[in-house]
Amino acid sequence: MFPLHQTGRLLAIIFISVLSILGTPSLPAVAQDPINVVVTIPVLKDFTEQVGRSHVRVTSLLSGYENEHTYSPKPSDLIAVRKAQLLFEIGIGLEVWVSSLVKNAGSPSLRVVTTSQEIGLVQDHLDHHDAHQAGEEAQSGGNPHIWLDPENAAIMMRHITEALIKADPAHAVDFRKNQATYLLQLDQLRKELSERIKRLSDRRFVAHHPAWPYLARRFGFEIVGTIQAQSGTEPSALQLQSLIAKIKKDRIKVIVSEIQLSQKIPELLAKETKSRVVVLTTLPGGVPGTETYLDMLRYNVLQLANALEAA
Repeated sequence: MFPLHQTGRLLAIIFISVLSILGTPSLPAVAQDPINVVVTIPVLKDFTEQVGRSHVRVTSLLSGYENEHTYSPKPSDLIAVRKAQLLFEIGIGLEVWVSSLVKNAGSPSLRVVTTSQEIGLVQDHLDHHDAHQAGEEAQSGGNPHIWLDPENAAIMMRHITEALIKADPAHAVDFRKNQATYLLQLDQLRKELSERIKRLSDRRFVAHHPAWPYLARRFGFEIVGTIQAQSGTEPSALQLQSLIAKIKKDRIKVIVSEIQLSQKIPELLAKETKSRVVVLTTLPGGVPGTETYLDMLRYNVLQLANALEAA
């Protein structure tokens, strides 16, 4: 028999030895709350969720049906921004309403990330009258609809990934892995759509408003005219007459409009010129079946290709 104090010491030694063999059981990990992220438009929500997965909680201020230029923030948007650690925006004058929203939220810890950084911008070719109408967009240094080119989407996703890593370095490996997986899917879709476009003999169209130069540049479409210099402005009767004459003379068969805009003028032009209107969406969720960026990109390119081919 061992003395009582020696027995206790012996049991402690045995316990430690067993642990060294079996491995010390790890304590339950303290679950880190997801990063609260606010984004201005749904495409940024999709990108953020693709990279962050369960490590992020994302609120998009726009749902997909609104006009991103003329959106008016709601009280719930202010609350969401106050709770957020990160806010992702496009920039380039697209969300002219976001700076006052951030200022009113008054959150010193909020980090605003502009995802258009390092992207080569397309300049809108506007005459003096149209440039005056376009206001902020014309003065911002380029067309802001950058995400409609998948190559730009990859750059935007890199900005988002780096911001998430800075906010939550413990999950950096997950963020980078998720980004790489998504970029492979994006590149595969780009190749598939490029193959589809090769069959088109005529790639010309008239745009409702200047949302499509990045998509056109990437996939080889040609925008031969624009109805509105910017959403919210109306073309004059003289401008409409000139556009009708051009559509007839050049035999343009397709007018591209957007679900976020009124279809009245495009339908009027189509009736006058016997062209057809194809309604696309600049934002995921604008049309049923376009809830993700990949779905939206596929929908827009295929709908436009089918319309041009049918015409």
